[in-house]
Amino acid sequence: MSTVLLVIGVVIGVAYIYRHFVVKGERCTSQARLHGKTVIVTGSNTGIGKTTAIDLAQRGARVILACRCKKRGEAALQEIKRESGSNQVVFMQLDLGNLKSVRSFTETFLKSEPRLDILINNAGICLQGQTEDGFGLMFGVNHLGHFLLTNLLLGRLKECGASRIINVSSMAHNFGKVDFDCLNTNKALGLGTSFLRVLQIYCDSKLCNVLFNHELAKRLQGTKVTCYALHPGAISSELGRNTSLFLQIILKPITTFFFKNTIQGCQTTLHCALQAGIEPLSGRYFSNCTVRDLYSKAKDDAAAKKLWEMSERLCALV
Repeated sequence: MSTVLLVIGVVIGVAYIYRHFVVKGERCTSQARLHGKTVIVTGSNTGIGKTTAIDLAQRGARVILACRCKKRGEAALQEIKRESGSNQVVFMQLDLGNLKSVRSFTETFLKSEPRLDILINNAGICLQGQTEDGFGLMFGVNHLGHFLLTNLLLGRLKECGASRIINVSSMAHNFGKVDFDCLNTNKALGLGTSFLRVLQIYCDSKLCNVLFNHELAKRLQGTKVTCYALHPGAISSELGRNTSLFLQIILKPITTFFFKNTIQGCQTTLHCALQAGIEPLSGRYFSNCTVRDLYSKAKDDAAAKKLWEMSERLCALV
Protein backbone atom coordinates (compact mmCIF):
# COMPACT_ATOMS: atom_id res chain seq x y z
CA MET A 1 0.00 0.00 0.00
CA SER A 2 2.82 2.38 0.91
CA THR A 3 4.48 1.70 -2.48
CA VAL A 4 1.25 2.56 -4.32
CA LEU A 5 0.90 5.79 -2.36
CA LEU A 6 4.53 6.65 -3.10
CA VAL A 7 4.00 6.12 -6.84
CA ILE A 8 0.82 8.22 -6.77
CA GLY A 9 2.69 10.95 -4.91
CA VAL A 10 5.54 10.95 -7.42
CA VAL A 11 3.09 11.12 -10.36
CA ILE A 12 1.22 14.02 -8.78
CA GLY A 13 4.50 15.79 -8.03
CA VAL A 14 5.79 15.39 -11.58
CA ALA A 15 2.45 16.56 -12.98
CA TYR A 16 2.53 19.63 -10.73
CA ILE A 17 6.09 20.50 -11.77
CA TYR A 18 5.19 20.04 -15.45
CA ARG A 19 2.10 22.21 -15.14
CA HIS A 20 3.84 24.93 -13.12
CA PHE A 21 7.08 25.23 -15.07
CA VAL A 22 6.31 23.89 -18.56
CA VAL A 23 2.62 24.62 -19.13
CA LYS A 24 2.70 28.00 -17.42
CA GLY A 25 5.64 29.18 -19.53
CA GLU A 26 7.27 32.59 -19.79
CA ARG A 27 5.35 35.84 -19.84
CA CYS A 28 5.78 38.89 -22.03
CA THR A 29 7.63 41.43 -19.90
CA SER A 30 7.20 44.45 -22.18
CA GLN A 31 5.59 47.46 -20.53
CA ALA A 32 5.00 49.16 -23.90
CA ARG A 33 2.06 51.52 -24.21
CA LEU A 34 0.34 51.68 -27.58
CA HIS A 35 -1.59 54.95 -27.61
CA GLY A 36 -1.84 56.18 -31.20
CA LYS A 37 -1.01 52.72 -32.60
CA THR A 38 -3.35 50.50 -34.62
CA VAL A 39 -3.33 46.70 -34.55
CA ILE A 40 -5.20 44.08 -36.57
CA VAL A 41 -5.75 40.67 -34.95
CA THR A 42 -7.31 37.97 -37.14
CA GLY A 43 -9.45 35.36 -35.43
CA SER A 44 -9.84 37.58 -32.40
CA ASN A 45 -13.34 36.54 -31.41
CA THR A 46 -12.05 33.51 -29.50
CA GLY A 47 -9.01 31.78 -27.99
CA ILE A 48 -5.60 33.42 -27.86
CA GLY A 49 -6.70 35.94 -30.49
CA LYS A 50 -9.26 37.37 -28.09
CA THR A 51 -6.90 37.52 -25.10
CA THR A 52 -4.24 39.11 -27.32
CA ALA A 53 -6.75 41.76 -28.37
CA ILE A 54 -7.73 42.45 -24.75
CA ASP A 55 -4.10 42.97 -23.72
CA LEU A 56 -3.35 45.29 -26.65
CA ALA A 57 -6.51 47.32 -26.02
CA GLN A 58 -5.52 47.67 -22.35
CA ARG A 59 -2.22 49.14 -23.54
CA GLY A 60 -4.10 51.85 -25.44
CA ALA A 61 -3.98 50.47 -28.99
CA ARG A 62 -6.76 50.85 -31.49
CA VAL A 63 -7.58 47.18 -32.09
CA ILE A 64 -9.31 45.88 -35.21
CA LEU A 65 -11.02 42.53 -34.64
CA ALA A 66 -10.87 40.77 -38.01
CA CYS A 67 -13.27 37.82 -37.75
CA ARG A 68 -15.39 35.72 -40.12
CA CYS A 69 -18.60 35.38 -38.11
CA LYS A 70 -20.45 38.68 -37.62
CA LYS A 71 -22.47 37.43 -34.63
CA ARG A 72 -19.46 36.01 -32.77
CA GLY A 73 -17.31 38.99 -33.73
CA GLU A 74 -19.79 41.53 -32.39
CA ALA A 75 -20.22 39.53 -29.17
CA ALA A 76 -16.43 39.46 -28.74
CA LEU A 77 -16.30 43.20 -29.45
CA GLN A 78 -18.52 43.93 -26.46
CA GLU A 79 -16.59 41.53 -24.22
CA ILE A 80 -13.19 42.96 -25.21
CA LYS A 81 -14.38 46.52 -24.66
CA ARG A 82 -15.70 45.55 -21.23
CA GLU A 83 -12.59 43.57 -20.21
CA SER A 84 -10.09 46.16 -21.47
CA GLY A 85 -12.01 49.29 -20.52
CA SER A 86 -11.27 50.65 -24.00
CA ASN A 87 -13.62 52.02 -26.66
CA GLN A 88 -10.84 51.91 -29.27
CA VAL A 89 -11.88 48.44 -30.43
CA VAL A 90 -13.57 47.86 -33.80
CA PHE A 91 -15.04 44.77 -35.45
CA MET A 92 -14.49 44.34 -39.19
CA GLN A 93 -15.71 41.22 -40.97
CA LEU A 94 -13.02 39.11 -42.65
CA ASP A 95 -13.37 35.62 -44.11
CA LEU A 96 -9.86 34.34 -44.78
CA GLY A 97 -11.35 31.48 -46.77
CA ASN A 98 -12.71 33.90 -49.36
CA LEU A 99 -10.16 35.99 -51.27
CA LYS A 100 -12.89 38.44 -52.30
CA SER A 101 -13.61 39.01 -48.60
CA VAL A 102 -9.90 39.60 -47.92
CA ARG A 103 -9.78 42.22 -50.67
CA SER A 104 -12.98 43.85 -49.41
CA PHE A 105 -11.65 43.96 -45.84
CA THR A 106 -8.37 45.58 -46.86
CA GLU A 107 -10.13 48.11 -49.09
CA THR A 108 -12.42 49.14 -46.23
CA PHE A 109 -9.56 49.22 -43.74
CA LEU A 110 -7.28 51.34 -45.93
CA LYS A 111 -10.08 53.84 -46.55
CA SER A 112 -11.12 54.16 -42.90
CA GLU A 113 -7.91 53.67 -40.89
CA PRO A 114 -4.88 55.93 -41.42
CA ARG A 115 -2.40 53.71 -39.52
CA LEU A 116 -1.35 50.08 -39.19
CA ASP A 117 1.48 49.36 -36.76
CA ILE A 118 1.06 45.67 -35.95
CA LEU A 119 -0.58 42.92 -38.02
CA ILE A 120 -1.17 39.69 -36.12
CA ASN A 121 -2.02 36.77 -38.40
CA ASN A 122 -3.53 34.66 -35.65
CA ALA A 123 -6.56 32.85 -37.10
CA GLY A 124 -6.28 29.16 -37.82
CA ILE A 125 -8.45 26.08 -38.26
CA CYS A 126 -7.96 22.32 -38.12
CA LEU A 127 -10.69 21.12 -40.46
CA GLN A 128 -10.80 19.57 -43.90
CA GLY A 129 -12.95 21.07 -46.66
CA GLN A 130 -12.82 23.70 -49.40
CA THR A 131 -12.75 27.49 -49.41
CA GLU A 132 -15.05 29.68 -51.48
CA ASP A 133 -12.31 29.80 -54.13
CA GLY A 134 -11.86 26.03 -54.28
CA PHE A 135 -8.68 25.76 -52.22
CA GLY A 136 -8.11 23.22 -49.49
CA LEU A 137 -9.62 24.80 -46.38
CA MET A 138 -6.52 24.73 -44.17
CA PHE A 139 -4.25 25.90 -46.99
CA GLY A 140 -6.72 28.66 -47.84
CA VAL A 141 -7.43 29.93 -44.33
CA ASN A 142 -4.20 29.19 -42.45
CA HIS A 143 -1.87 30.35 -45.22
CA LEU A 144 -3.30 31.84 -48.39
CA GLY A 145 -5.80 34.26 -46.83
CA HIS A 146 -3.11 35.63 -44.52
CA PHE A 147 -0.64 35.80 -47.42
CA LEU A 148 -2.99 38.00 -49.43
CA LEU A 149 -4.00 40.08 -46.40
CA THR A 150 -0.36 40.79 -45.53
CA ASN A 151 0.60 41.73 -49.07
CA LEU A 152 -2.34 44.10 -49.47
CA LEU A 153 -1.48 45.83 -46.19
CA LEU A 154 2.29 46.05 -46.64
CA GLY A 155 2.15 49.56 -48.07
CA ARG A 156 0.37 50.94 -45.00
CA LEU A 157 2.73 49.07 -42.66
CA LYS A 158 5.74 50.58 -44.44
CA GLU A 159 4.24 54.07 -44.24
CA CYS A 160 3.94 53.80 -40.45
CA GLY A 161 7.62 53.23 -39.73
CA ALA A 162 8.75 50.54 -37.30
CA SER A 163 5.86 48.12 -37.80
CA ARG A 164 5.61 44.39 -37.14
CA ILE A 165 3.92 41.35 -38.67
CA ILE A 166 3.29 38.38 -36.39
CA ASN A 167 2.57 34.97 -37.92
CA VAL A 168 1.12 32.51 -35.41
CA SER A 169 2.30 29.04 -36.42
CA SER A 170 2.84 25.94 -34.28
CA MET A 171 5.50 23.42 -33.37
CA ALA A 172 3.33 21.14 -35.53
CA HIS A 173 5.22 22.62 -38.48
CA ASN A 174 8.05 20.24 -37.58
CA PHE A 175 5.89 17.37 -38.85
CA GLY A 176 4.73 19.20 -41.98
CA LYS A 177 5.68 19.09 -45.62
CA VAL A 178 4.62 21.12 -48.65
CA ASP A 179 3.49 18.90 -51.53
CA PHE A 180 3.76 21.32 -54.46
CA ASP A 181 2.48 18.67 -56.89
CA CYS A 182 -0.70 18.29 -54.83
CA LEU A 183 -1.07 22.07 -54.67
CA ASN A 184 -0.73 22.34 -58.44
CA THR A 185 -3.19 19.53 -59.10
CA ASN A 186 -5.76 19.93 -56.30
CA LYS A 187 -5.14 23.41 -54.87
CA ALA A 188 -4.75 21.68 -51.50
CA LEU A 189 -1.90 20.54 -49.28
CA GLY A 190 -3.36 17.03 -49.14
CA LEU A 191 -6.49 14.95 -49.55
CA GLY A 192 -8.47 12.70 -47.24
CA THR A 193 -10.69 13.22 -44.21
CA SER A 194 -9.40 10.71 -41.66
CA PHE A 195 -8.22 12.08 -38.32
CA LEU A 196 -4.57 11.43 -39.19
CA ARG A 197 -4.88 13.02 -42.65
CA VAL A 198 -6.51 16.14 -41.22
CA LEU A 199 -3.79 16.39 -38.58
CA GLN A 200 -1.07 15.98 -41.22
CA ILE A 201 -2.54 18.70 -43.42
CA TYR A 202 -2.78 21.00 -40.40
CA CYS A 203 0.95 20.42 -39.81
CA ASP A 204 1.60 21.17 -43.49
CA SER A 205 -0.28 24.47 -43.23
CA LYS A 206 1.75 25.47 -40.19
CA LEU A 207 4.96 24.80 -42.13
CA CYS A 208 3.58 27.16 -44.78
CA ASN A 209 3.30 29.85 -42.07
CA VAL A 210 6.96 29.48 -41.15
CA LEU A 211 8.17 29.40 -44.77
CA PHE A 212 6.04 32.48 -45.52
CA ASN A 213 7.62 34.29 -42.59
CA HIS A 214 11.10 33.28 -43.77
CA GLU A 215 10.59 34.65 -47.29
CA LEU A 216 8.71 37.72 -46.04
CA ALA A 217 11.69 38.77 -43.92
CA LYS A 218 13.93 38.66 -46.99
CA ARG A 219 11.53 40.87 -48.92
CA LEU A 220 11.25 43.35 -46.04
CA GLN A 221 14.99 43.98 -45.85
CA GLY A 222 15.69 47.70 -46.20
CA THR A 223 12.32 48.66 -44.69
CA LYS A 224 11.36 49.34 -41.08
CA VAL A 225 8.86 46.47 -41.08
CA THR A 226 9.88 43.24 -39.35
CA CYS A 227 8.16 39.86 -39.06
CA TYR A 228 8.20 36.93 -36.65
CA ALA A 229 6.70 33.43 -36.56
CA LEU A 230 5.86 31.66 -33.33
CA HIS A 231 4.58 28.61 -31.50
CA PRO A 232 2.10 29.75 -28.84
CA GLY A 233 2.20 26.46 -26.95
CA ALA A 234 -0.40 23.73 -26.67
CA ILE A 235 -3.53 25.73 -25.93
CA SER A 236 -6.79 24.70 -24.34
CA SER A 237 -8.93 26.69 -26.78
CA GLU A 238 -11.57 26.24 -29.48
CA LEU A 239 -9.20 25.13 -32.26
CA GLY A 240 -10.56 21.58 -32.02
CA ARG A 241 -14.21 22.62 -31.85
CA ASN A 242 -14.87 20.96 -35.21
CA THR A 243 -13.64 17.53 -34.09
CA SER A 244 -16.10 14.86 -32.94
CA LEU A 245 -17.93 15.37 -29.65
CA PHE A 246 -16.57 12.02 -28.40
CA LEU A 247 -12.97 13.10 -29.01
CA GLN A 248 -13.59 16.49 -27.36
CA ILE A 249 -14.98 14.77 -24.23
CA ILE A 250 -12.03 12.35 -24.06
CA LEU A 251 -9.44 15.10 -24.52
CA LYS A 252 -11.01 17.72 -22.23
CA PRO A 253 -9.35 16.59 -18.95
CA ILE A 254 -5.96 16.35 -20.72
CA THR A 255 -6.16 19.75 -22.39
CA THR A 256 -7.45 21.43 -19.24
CA PHE A 257 -4.60 20.19 -17.04
CA PHE A 258 -1.65 19.88 -19.42
CA PHE A 259 -2.34 22.69 -21.94
CA LYS A 260 -1.91 26.43 -21.51
CA ASN A 261 -4.94 28.62 -21.00
CA THR A 262 -5.42 31.44 -23.48
CA ILE A 263 -3.74 34.08 -21.30
CA GLN A 264 -0.62 31.93 -21.02
CA GLY A 265 -0.92 31.04 -24.71
CA CYS A 266 -0.88 34.61 -26.02
CA GLN A 267 2.36 35.60 -24.27
CA THR A 268 4.72 34.76 -27.13
CA THR A 269 2.47 36.65 -29.56
CA LEU A 270 2.68 39.69 -27.28
CA HIS A 271 6.45 39.28 -26.92
CA CYS A 272 6.93 39.30 -30.70
CA ALA A 273 4.57 42.24 -31.12
CA LEU A 274 5.94 44.41 -28.32
CA GLN A 275 9.42 43.45 -27.13
CA ALA A 276 11.97 46.18 -27.79
CA GLY A 277 15.21 45.32 -29.56
CA ILE A 278 14.20 42.16 -31.42
CA GLU A 279 14.25 43.81 -34.86
CA PRO A 280 17.54 42.05 -35.83
CA LEU A 281 15.65 38.75 -35.33
CA SER A 282 13.18 39.49 -38.13
CA GLY A 283 12.23 36.28 -39.90
CA ARG A 284 13.03 34.10 -36.87
CA TYR A 285 10.80 31.70 -34.98
CA PHE A 286 9.87 32.07 -31.31
CA SER A 287 8.50 29.75 -28.64
CA ASN A 288 7.94 30.52 -24.95
CA CYS A 289 9.05 34.14 -25.57
CA THR A 290 12.44 32.91 -26.80
CA VAL A 291 13.95 32.70 -30.28
CA ARG A 292 14.40 29.09 -31.40
CA ASP A 293 16.33 27.31 -34.11
CA LEU A 294 14.45 25.66 -36.98
CA TYR A 295 14.95 22.45 -38.87
CA SER A 296 16.36 22.99 -42.34
CA LYS A 297 13.03 22.35 -44.08
CA ALA A 298 11.48 25.33 -42.25
CA LYS A 299 14.13 27.75 -43.51
CA ASP A 300 14.60 26.30 -46.99
CA ASP A 301 15.16 29.32 -49.26
CA ALA A 302 14.06 27.51 -52.41
CA ALA A 303 10.87 26.08 -50.88
CA ALA A 304 9.96 29.43 -49.27
CA LYS A 305 10.42 31.28 -52.56
CA LYS A 306 8.46 28.64 -54.50
CA LEU A 307 5.58 28.81 -51.99
CA TRP A 308 5.59 32.62 -52.20
CA GLU A 309 5.51 32.66 -56.01
CA MET A 310 2.77 30.01 -56.14
CA SER A 311 0.74 31.96 -53.57
CA GLU A 312 1.12 35.12 -55.64
CA ARG A 313 -0.32 33.33 -58.68
CA LEU A 314 -3.17 31.77 -56.72
CA CYS A 315 -4.08 35.18 -55.26
CA ALA A 316 -3.76 36.85 -58.68
CA LEU A 317 -1.11 39.25 -57.38
CA VAL A 318 1.02 38.72 -60.50
